Amino acid sequence: MPGESKPEHIPPSSPLYLHPSESPNLSLSQIIFDGDNYQLWAYAVRNGLDAKNKLSFIEGTVKRPVVEEGAQETMEVVAWRQCNAMIKAWLRNSSDPKLHPTIAFSETVVEIWKELRDRYSTGNAPRVHQLKADLNECKQGKNQSVVEYYTQLKAIWDELGNYTKIPKCTCGATAAIAKDREEEKVHQFLMGLDTTLYGHIRSNLLMEDEIASLSRVYALVLPEERHRMVTKIKEETTEAAMAAQVTGSNARVSDSSKDEDAASIIRCTFCNKLWHTEDKCWEKLRISGRGRGLGRGHGRGGRGRGGSNAATGYF
Repeated sequence: MPGESKPEHIPPSSPLYLHPSESPNLSLSQIIFDGDNYQLWAYAVRNGLDAKNKLSFIEGTVKRPVVEEGAQETMEVVAWRQCNAMIKAWLRNSSDPKLHPTIAFSETVVEIWKELRDRYSTGNAPRVHQLKADLNECKQGKNQSVVEYYTQLKAIWDELGNYTKIPKCTCGATAAIAKDREEEKVHQFLMGLDTTLYGHIRSNLLMEDEIASLSRVYALVLPEERHRMVTKIKEETTEAAMAAQVTGSNARVSDSSKDEDAASIIRCTFCNKLWHTEDKCWEKLRISGRGRGLGRGHGRGGRGRGGSNAATGYF
């Protein structure tokens, strides 16, 4: 209305409003755009901008205010320029440095978004084909948990759902299509499970009159995995204890054998030499005089038993 005064500040509900906590150093997503993951990155960025009420900038619905030549910039013009610069910085922070030249020299956010979409976004048909191929090959790995396997499946389902949305209607077909897709996901999840570990649970679920929901099937499989993990830990603990017991027994047997071998060795308590006792020790007999002449009689010529016994200390 003529004569109506304009607000002195941008209201928080406006896309032109920037909260004081906003900074050019922030990133819209933890997913870094590398040129090959455009669909996933674009979804995360749109979600981040929507949370900040800035989605209209990349959609082009917030036009740049026109400034007449020689006129002073209005508050809206300054706010738009600040928001545009801020969003450009956010896009740059969530992109690989090799792509920064593509972003840096574009004047507006909508130009950047259009450039990236035209260059990196593939058609729906090739991507849908790739996702269905990935879905067909998705199996639970040997050392992969059920949680990891389900997360991998769900990522494919969610992205595929963006391309093949269920049509809305009032005739009840939407609910029927949604139910068919849910059952298809259940079969895909069960088919990819490790047959050795979860084959019996899969058979029991498929024998029911009505296929359970995906959340119900997942809730039944997960406790089975936890039970197996607990059982495996108990078995490993028991095996370790038995191994330690066997090792200790072998050590005791080895020590006992050594003691028996040591006990069988004969050692003289007088001269500390082996293989004779003190009552037959030549050294003791020689010193006491009882062995006088034994050395000469038996050692003559350097041969005979005398020479050998002198070396060992007994006769």
